Amino acid sequence: MEDLTPSQIVTELDRYIIGQGDAKRAVAVALRNRYRRQLLPEEMRGEVVPKNILMMGPTGVGKTEIARRVAKIVDAPFVKVEATKFTEVGYVGRDVESIVRDLCEVAIDMLHGRRVEQVKEEADQAARQRLVDLLTEQLITGSGMRNGRAAGGSPAARRPSAAEERRRKREQERLLALLNEQALEEETVEIELDPQFADSPQDEFGALSPEELYDSFQDFLDGYMPPPRRARRKVSVREARRILAQQEEDRLVDWDTVIESAVRRVEQAGVVFIDELDKTIGGEGEYSGEVSGEGVQRDLLPIVEGSVVMTRYGPVRTDHILFIAAGSFHSARPADLIPELQGRFPIRVELQSLSEEDLYAILTEPENALTKQSVALLATEEVDLVFEDNALREMAHLATAVNVATEDIGARRLHTIIERVIEEISFDAPERKGERIIIDAAFVSERVGEVAADEDLSSYIL
Repeated sequence: MEDLTPSQIVTELDRYIIGQGDAKRAVAVALRNRYRRQLLPEEMRGEVVPKNILMMGPTGVGKTEIARRVAKIVDAPFVKVEATKFTEVGYVGRDVESIVRDLCEVAIDMLHGRRVEQVKEEADQAARQRLVDLLTEQLITGSGMRNGRAAGGSPAARRPSAAEERRRKREQERLLALLNEQALEEETVEIELDPQFADSPQDEFGALSPEELYDSFQDFLDGYMPPPRRARRKVSVREARRILAQQEEDRLVDWDTVIESAVRRVEQAGVVFIDELDKTIGGEGEYSGEVSGEGVQRDLLPIVEGSVVMTRYGPVRTDHILFIAAGSFHSARPADLIPELQGRFPIRVELQSLSEEDLYAILTEPENALTKQSVALLATEEVDLVFEDNALREMAHLATAVNVATEDIGARRLHTIIERVIEEISFDAPERKGERIIIDAAFVSERVGEVAADEDLSSYIL
């Protein structure tokens, strides 16, 4: 993070997102402030809280993408939630504390993946050696070893002679050479699965609430939970190598350190994107038996302003998690949120609707442009797809016209139009191998023009 200035963050965002400079700058400053906070004296560091951001703008203009890309750039735990799927206490639905639990899971997955990459080579070598020992033992004496480890040495076990040791060593070398050449991939071998490594530790108890988790531990301590059985399976050598490598990876990775580091990263660098916050604002004077949006807002308030959430990995403080909320706010205003929640999103950013030029830029400039994706996908079928500039202009024009005539869904309209343009080409691609297909404005008009011109039809198809 210390290597990224706000201008560099904005430059990085510009590679994927067109326009919306104000939103990019606000997010970049908020992230830089996190780095600045780490440099403060400890007594002041705890007092500096993040300046949460509220983004306002129509759908499809880049609100979610900005938050997602920023989290990737700074390599922070990130979770996107929709405010409408939460319900106030007493109604069926997800409770707001699940946001923090999900963020912990994301952070642990990220960190565990990195640790696994660090030990992958060592784990592969250990798994290969275990597989060689297992194959050798099964070949010479049957199933005298389990997973490449001695099956519990009996005092009466006979020590192998020197000749047997030499024979075993020759077999190991021969099998290792065959394994390296992948000549044994389809052979069958019997291995014993270690139950503690069948799933990762965080999956042992499933998705339990803190209360359920506490009860599960109580049952375990009281002896109600029987010890897991060891299972034996016959699998191919290819599958055995994968299973043994996973077991070795889990043995080499210190889960306690992973969890401790992940929880600390959530507390100091976590990013939560709350979408559709405006949908929690109900009309004035509406009274019914439905869940009230204000109730959801009041439940969100403690998480946003800073509290302690109990997770299966221990308590997690939310004081320094950055919250980015978003909504279209076309039928409500940010001032309609409860005052306490308004105060927790001091930075307000308005995102602008996309013009025809913006849509054209989205088709041409970003590194992940839809046209570039389509060209790459069809290239796998050896079809050379070429979009002429006038075709891109025509698609941007049609997307703008349909957005004006029907519902404005921003850049998402381009997905629909491009898929309609290349639908027939994609379907016939395997039979058109080696062809060069040029898409021009006439081709786009032929595929989309009539539908876009018919307002009733375009509202259903585009």
